[in-house]
Amino acid sequence: MASRLHQRDRQMPLLIVSENFTEYGYYIRAKAVDHCFKQFLMQTGGHPQRQILSLGAGFDSSYFRLKAGGLLKNVIMYEVDFPDVVSRKAALITNEKELAELVGSAGEIRPAESGIVCLSGTDYRLLGVDLSELEKLDEGLIGAGLNLTCPTLILSEVVLTYMDNARSSAVIQWASEHFASAVFVIYEQIRPADPFGQVMQKHFKQLNSTLHALVEYPDREAQKKRFLDLGWEESTCVDMNEFYFGFIPKEERKRLETLEPFDEFEEWHLKCSHYFILTAFKGELKICSMLNAPTGSLLTKSVPFSSKTISASPCEVDSKVSGLRRYGHRSCLIKSNVVITTGGFGEQAGQHGRLKDLQLSVKSGAIWEHGPVTVEDTEQLWDARIFHSMTPISDDQCVIVGGRLSPLNPSTNILCLKCRQKSDFDSCSVNVSVQEVCVDMKSLSPRWRHSATGMKYKDQSYLFIYGGCSPTDKVLNDWYFLNLEDFSRTEILVEGFVPEGRHSHSACLWNGAVVIAGGLGPEEMPLGSIYLLIPTTTGFTWQEVEASPSVIPRYSHTAHIVDDKLLLVGGVLIHSDTIPGVTVIDLKTGQCVDYQINTAHLEWPLMLHNHSSVLMEEEKQLFVIGGGGNCFSFGTHLNQHPVLLSLASVI
Repeated sequence: MASRLHQRDRQMPLLIVSENFTEYGYYIRAKAVDHCFKQFLMQTGGHPQRQILSLGAGFDSSYFRLKAGGLLKNVIMYEVDFPDVVSRKAALITNEKELAELVGSAGEIRPAESGIVCLSGTDYRLLGVDLSELEKLDEGLIGAGLNLTCPTLILSEVVLTYMDNARSSAVIQWASEHFASAVFVIYEQIRPADPFGQVMQKHFKQLNSTLHALVEYPDREAQKKRFLDLGWEESTCVDMNEFYFGFIPKEERKRLETLEPFDEFEEWHLKCSHYFILTAFKGELKICSMLNAPTGSLLTKSVPFSSKTISASPCEVDSKVSGLRRYGHRSCLIKSNVVITTGGFGEQAGQHGRLKDLQLSVKSGAIWEHGPVTVEDTEQLWDARIFHSMTPISDDQCVIVGGRLSPLNPSTNILCLKCRQKSDFDSCSVNVSVQEVCVDMKSLSPRWRHSATGMKYKDQSYLFIYGGCSPTDKVLNDWYFLNLEDFSRTEILVEGFVPEGRHSHSACLWNGAVVIAGGLGPEEMPLGSIYLLIPTTTGFTWQEVEASPSVIPRYSHTAHIVDDKLLLVGGVLIHSDTIPGVTVIDLKTGQCVDYQINTAHLEWPLMLHNHSSVLMEEEKQLFVIGGGGNCFSFGTHLNQHPVLLSLASVI
């Protein structure tokens, strides 16, 4: 039966959700709603009659999943949607023998006594009525047998937000006034004002589907208050990150992570932070505990921002130059005023894809000039990789390590880029040659989302490669020292407590020590820890930095050292509803201060993840290039231009 339903799904979205369905966004939505269904059915199991009312049900197949699983004993399920949708769904059900048998329908689509199109089965009622017509809705449901006194679950799954707020509030209040004992479950969007929220809103506006509730009810507290003000007695609400980590068992999360290659962590966490599931109760059902997560599993922490802000200003480029609109790339300063950017995923000639071109940004006075670089690569070594590392090792050379072409296809070679200026009179005239570094790759496991830091130990230069992920390991916790004279792997003693594995972290050099900050850990949870790899007479030792207040966990950020201060720029946060700014940690005292970024001068939402940044220390500025991601729901979103962040107020 399931295979035929999936075949049907190519024509209509009526399907039984498979346990192996791995589109993460739909998966977590289905899991959250299913959790509420099962909690309701379990906690009301002693009642002789129960009912579920699904508002705007569309082609949802929850009834068929629950019925096939034997979970609808003493339960009648009512589904409501527009008459044309109901007519199509009813026809689909009656024409499919196995569905009709589950419904217990005689195969007739008939008007109810009220004149509303209705399919009536043993424990299933399908009604066609506009939710804004509450009198007609009330009449139709009562005519179809709705019981206002028995325990009832009312579901609105991304439905009410498409109605204007007065009409949707009327539906919420109608439900609170009509049912003696009920729980209202709603799944919708929140956080419209931050960069991802703006991208989300733009997506729905392009579909002519305005999200009306977002402006008036922009966060979880506002949503909870809305229901309490409209007659519900108690309300609980979590975002989908909290649901995923608090309600999905660890074993199930591990199973999901093994089903298919996945490397879109940023957009996954951002989307989850912009959707919530809420339960509101009244009557005897207010003792239900559908969304009471285990102690300590809820994520949200407050961020006390400094009164000072960091201003962001656009760094305009020629309108014909789109090569800096990318993410997953790397940039580094190869001379005092020259920045080279390599790799990543972005826009070129109106198309999105992995980028093979190299871009040069040259500062001339107060002006930045941008353009592609002439690449001498006769052996076609450069392979358009993303999530690699690029580390300057001299004024005109940088080393590229790792990266990937796909989650199953890592870039395995190490490349050296050598930059040569063609003319002293043309600052943008630079040639770049690409050479492969001879390394015994058997001793180096392939990786991406790692860090590679240039450092010295006992007068010898090394490249310290740490962490990352690979096709076989979702998180790596190993490290290598590469001797930069011959790129041989060197064994150096490292002592102390070993940090947990991580990827998408940052790494900087401070007083001879490597500073590792943040990242995504083995449980796919952002980390807030900071570690120093400190040189000793016999090698190195790990030491954790104790910050106060503690650093909000993050990953996919960038980092820089100014004097004795560590600057963490942007990143993805799931422990806070705040927009990522710049966090400054004094590495000597541990004092931690968070600064918001003033983006009033930008005409687009600034996405500070998957970006690169270069410190211009004399100017007290950060030169931010690219950033954004490719969301499976809302498409590719990229920062339109490079941005300058003024650090004058914080350093």
